[in-house]
Amino acid sequence: MLPDMEVKSRQILASERSFFLFGPRGTGKTTWLAKRFPEARTLNLLSPDVRRQLLGHPERLEEWVAAGPENGTFVIDEVQRVPELLDVVHKLLEERPSLRFVLTGSSARKLKRTGGVDLLAGRAVQRFCHPFLASEMGRDFSLVRALRWGMVPLVAGLPDGEAEDVLRTYLDLYVQEEVTSEGIVRNLGGFARFLEAASFAHGSVLSASAVARDCGVKRSTVDGYFAILEDMLLTARLPVFAKRAKRALVSHDKFYFFDCGVFRALRPKGPMDNPNELDGACLEGLVFQHLRAWRDYSGGRVRLHYWRTQGGLEVDFVVYGEDVFAAIEVKNAASLGPGDFRGLKAFREDYPEAKAILLYRGKESFVRDGIPAMPVGDFLPALSAGAALPVL
Repeated sequence: MLPDMEVKSRQILASERSFFLFGPRGTGKTTWLAKRFPEARTLNLLSPDVRRQLLGHPERLEEWVAAGPENGTFVIDEVQRVPELLDVVHKLLEERPSLRFVLTGSSARKLKRTGGVDLLAGRAVQRFCHPFLASEMGRDFSLVRALRWGMVPLVAGLPDGEAEDVLRTYLDLYVQEEVTSEGIVRNLGGFARFLEAASFAHGSVLSASAVARDCGVKRSTVDGYFAILEDMLLTARLPVFAKRAKRALVSHDKFYFFDCGVFRALRPKGPMDNPNELDGACLEGLVFQHLRAWRDYSGGRVRLHYWRTQGGLEVDFVVYGEDVFAAIEVKNAASLGPGDFRGLKAFREDYPEAKAILLYRGKESFVRDGIPAMPVGDFLPALSAGAALPVL
C-alpha cells in the first residue's frame, strides 16, 4: 500500500449523536474512526478474546464504559458479532444521554434479526462507509486502475500482483467469516455457484429465475442468497424510475456488487468472454458506487434509480431529489455516435425538467442536441459530498 493511502481524507458523514456506521469489510471504517475520534475508547469484536467475554456477559460493557470519560465517545467495532450488546447500549443511552456510541458493522443480518437497528431508533442514526471516491484519492486516482482493481481501500495502492491476490481472497474470507462461521448457508457448494452466477447479473436487470437456472438452485433459495449478499453489504439494487411514467417500463431492479474490482475478481472469465462487455459493466458499476457514496455522504436526501422501457430505451441512472433531477448514461467508448444519446433523448421527452449528461471514455466535453457529454475521468473526481452533480 502506498505510504499516504491510509491517511486520505474521507468524506464519510459523521454525527454529533450516537450512530451506526455500516460498510463492507476493507472500506476503511476503523481507520477513519481512529482519525476522526482519536480520544474514543474502542472495543474490537473481531478479537476472539473480547468477543468471547462479551458473548457470555454482555453486561460487562457497562463496566468498560464506566471506566471511560463521563461524556466520552465509545466505539464498538463489528457490533453484529455480539448483537446482545445493543440492549446494554440502549440502557446506557437512556441513563446517560450525553454518551456517544459509534457502532460499526460489516453485516446487518444479525442486527436485523434481533431488531437491533430498530431498537436504537431515535437514539442512533445510520451512516455508511463506501470504497474510496475519486475525489478522496486526489492525484492518486487512476480510472484505468480503478476499473481493474476497484476502489476498496484494502487494495488501493497495492502493486498489481498483490491487489489481485487480495481481491481473489476477499470474498473467500468474507464467506468464511460471515457465512460459514454463522451457519447462514447449509449448501456452501450451491452458494459458491450462486456467487459466480450472480456476477453475470452485475449492471443488469435482475432475473432471479435466470440465476437459479444457471447455478442449479431453487428460485426461493436464490432469493434468500440475494438477501444474504445485501445484508452483508456486498451488493445493492437499483429500482426503476416510474414517477409519472408515460411509457410501459420494466419492473425488475438492476443489480450491482458494491465495488467494481470485487465484481471483476468474482466474475469467471474465459476465451469466449468479450473484454469490452466486462469493461462496460465495470465502468457502470464504478459510476454507481460513486453515486451511492455521494448520496450517503451528502445526507441521503436523493434517491437513485434507472429507467428502462419495455421497448429497450434505457438510462443507466436517474438521480431524483428535492433539489436535483438528473439522468446519467454511461458509455464505455472513446467516441460517441447519435445513437448513444437515444435513451437520454427519450427520457428528456418524458421529463423535460430533468438535466441529462452522458459519460464516456473520451477526453473532450461537448454538447450534442442539447445533451452534454463529459469524460467519466473528469466527472468522478468532481463528485464530492455536499456538492452538486458535476454538469457542463
